[in-house]
Amino acid sequence: MANLINQKERLASAGTGKFLQQTYGEEVPISDYENTQYFANIAIGTPAQNFTVVPDTGSSNLWVYSSTCNNVACWYHSTYNAEKSSTYTADGQAFDITYGSGSISGYVSRDVAWLGDVHSENFGFGEVTAVEGVAFYASQMSGILGLAYGSISVDNLPTFVDTSDLTDKSFAFYLHNNPDQSYMTIPGYEETAYNGEMQFHDVAEKKYWSLNFTSMQ
Repeated sequence: MANLINQKERLASAGTGKFLQQTYGEEVPISDYENTQYFANIAIGTPAQNFTVVPDTGSSNLWVYSSTCNNVACWYHSTYNAEKSSTYTADGQAFDITYGSGSISGYVSRDVAWLGDVHSENFGFGEVTAVEGVAFYASQMSGILGLAYGSISVDNLPTFVDTSDLTDKSFAFYLHNNPDQSYMTIPGYEETAYNGEMQFHDVAEKKYWSLNFTSMQ
């Protein structure tokens, strides 16, 4: 319990979570880079190692750059050092993902991971040792937090949301014109900032968060 409390204190001091209860769910700040990329802060390990990641609804795995990485992109991004975490567990299976903007490769490790006040213990994530693609060199991110369904997870690793300590596994984003006012709610969705009638639609395919779309006006 002491370790969990200490991690929360470190996260709070690092600005990785507001630890405020709003209408429904934890409020996690989302930063905006030129309206093209959105970032959240997560922490991995004990004591906590902090990372800026893209919360990605189009993939299902968490990965961060590894301290064992010799790729140029790893030189100026935060890297995870397993030797500095008392809760690290080795796994070692190969970890490779190809995105539309490039690819990453490395191996699987296990540790406690935090998003705001939500955590998953002994969580399997990718330690990345090599990347290909301009996007990884230009981006401020040190990794990606996949929020899609487990059916498309690499190595069949359970997702962060599915393995978290949440009973309600839902989440939502509120992206504002003023980047300082954007945030993620987990669990649930923001009600106080919404005007009008809330509409709900079934997910068409449990891979990505896809909907049946027939027209737009």
